[in-house]
Amino acid sequence: MRYSNIDGINKPVARLAQGTVMLTAEDRDGNFRLLDALFENGYTTFDTAHGYGAGVCEKELGAWISARGLRDQVVILTKGAHPYEGEPDRVAPEYIRRDLEESLERLGTDHVEIYMLHRDSPHRPVDEIVDVLDEFRSQGLIGVYGGSNWRADRVKAANYYAAANGRAPFTVSSPQFSVAEMIKEPWPGCISVSGDAGKADRAWYDENDISLFTWSSLAGGFLTGAFRRDNLDNFTDYYAVNSIGAYAYESNFRRLDRVLALAEDRGVAPAQIAVAYVLNSNQRYHAIIANWQVDEIAVNAAAADIKLNNAEIAWLEMKLEEKPA
Repeated sequence: MRYSNIDGINKPVARLAQGTVMLTAEDRDGNFRLLDALFENGYTTFDTAHGYGAGVCEKELGAWISARGLRDQVVILTKGAHPYEGEPDRVAPEYIRRDLEESLERLGTDHVEIYMLHRDSPHRPVDEIVDVLDEFRSQGLIGVYGGSNWRADRVKAANYYAAANGRAPFTVSSPQFSVAEMIKEPWPGCISVSGDAGKADRAWYDENDISLFTWSSLAGGFLTGAFRRDNLDNFTDYYAVNSIGAYAYESNFRRLDRVLALAEDRGVAPAQIAVAYVLNSNQRYHAIIANWQVDEIAVNAAAADIKLNNAEIAWLEMKLEEKPA
């Protein structure tokens, strides 16, 4: 496992962050077995959200942390202010405050290391958003804050306001990033920094020392090799169909071909190459992944140890014709 250091968080941050959408109220024993195995394999950063499982995911994660006495050893990233039915615009101080309070209660903790707004409402003034987040930071309720699926220009505006008014800036962001480019958004309001279209945003984040927690590093499973040009009609599962709509295009199949070829050369799984691509692209990138089964954990954790050089990264990005030797 690789770890990073982020100002404002007083412990190492695992660069593979485990998602929590698979945690259910019906199988606490199974949840704990999965989380135990994750921790044993070096996963100490956990990604969750106010809206995941209508609160169940936060509750189950919090119950495991409490039962195992691990609060000082894990990093919690949770998110709030996602649109809900009947409340489409929730990126406002009253909703941010309510969601954070409820998340802390569910998690059974008095603080989280990382707090992000799960979506943005671009018409909202950044000043009221930064003010309330910085208030929570000053109170010790959150360590660092940022936006999930926020455009870089909005993060810039937030940080400009913060600098001018003595507030802490956004120091984390969570867009989609992978070898495959997001052609169509899988859910409304999704933001990607993949490919050439995201190059300028990635450069700005790097120049401003903003750490990324990138979601869908495997492009919704597309980069595992399970999807082929000739079998797309065989998938009916919601998540698979969603991934096909977002990523299953010829430009990405050409990238997948290269992931498969490099994986064969290295003697590793395609998913490991896809995760390694994210971690080797920038030392401040963290990959949010979802291990659903215990037997997936060690395989994905091993991806953190795979080194890709600049030529291999450029080849995966279709910038070189010849595969590096």
